[in-house]
Amino acid sequence: MIDNVSLESLLKISFKAGQEILAVYQSEFAVENKEDKSPLTLADKNSHEVIEMELTSLYPGVPILSEEGKSIYYKERSDWEYFWLVDPLDGTKEFVKRNGEFTVNIALIHNGYPVMGVIYAPILDTVYFAKQNSGSYKLEKVSDTSFVNDEELLANAQKLPSIQENQVKSVVASRSHMSNETEEFIRKIKNEYGKVEITSAGSSLKLCLVAEGTADVYPRFAPTMEWDTGAGQAIVEQAGGTVVNPQTNDRLQYNKENLLNPWFIVRKSDFTL
Repeated sequence: MIDNVSLESLLKISFKAGQEILAVYQSEFAVENKEDKSPLTLADKNSHEVIEMELTSLYPGVPILSEEGKSIYYKERSDWEYFWLVDPLDGTKEFVKRNGEFTVNIALIHNGYPVMGVIYAPILDTVYFAKQNSGSYKLEKVSDTSFVNDEELLANAQKLPSIQENQVKSVVASRSHMSNETEEFIRKIKNEYGKVEITSAGSSLKLCLVAEGTADVYPRFAPTMEWDTGAGQAIVEQAGGTVVNPQTNDRLQYNKENLLNPWFIVRKSDFTL
C-alpha cells in the first residue's frame, strides 16, 4: 500500500484543502460550537470535503478517519490495516484568533502506527512531510512550486532535521493549552540544563519544530485526539525523533477504541532528561 501512495499527491491534496481554508479565513466567517465546545467553522467543513473527495478518488477502498467524520464505530474500524487519519483544520482556535498557526494534517496509518504524514500551514505556505524509509522534509513557498513525481519533490525539499544542535535547550509549548504539568516539566529541564528557551506555537506545528530541530522537546500534558498527532508523529519519527507516552515510553498508537491520546513527549533524537 505505502509504495503505491505518492507524497506529491498528498501535498497537492493538502494544498487544495488549504486554499479552501484561506478562502474562509479571508472572509467574515461564522463560528459554531461542537459538542465539546471547541469551535467549528466553514473552513473545517470545506477542507474535510476536499480531502475526503480527493483521497477517495486516488486511493479507493482505503478508509478515512477524520475529526469531521469521527463517528465510525470501533467494531467497524478495528480491523483496518491501513487508513487515512485526517484533521482538515488543526488549530481551529488559532484560526478563529487569526494568528495563522493552523494546519491541514493527513497521515497514513498502518497497523496502528503512522507511516506517512503531511502537514501544510496555509498562511506560512509551508509543508512538512514524511514517508517511512524516505525521511522527513520541509518545503517552503508551496504555492510557487509544482512537481510531477516524488523524486523531483524530494530533490527540491529540505531534509530534516535541518538544525542539528541548539546551544540553549528549546522547549515548544502549546499557545492555547499550557498546563501545570507542562510548567513542572519545563522546570525539570531548567534544573538539568540551566537556561531554557520557550517557544509557543499552535496546532501540529509544535511537532514540526521538533522534527526540524528548532525545538528540542515538546511536552504535552493536556488532551489531544489521534488526528491531532498522527501526521506530526510520522514527520518526527522519520526525522529521528520520538513521540512517546511518558508513563510507558511506548510510541503513540492509533485507531484505539477511545480516540483520545494519552499525554506524550516529543523529543529530538539527542535530547535526554
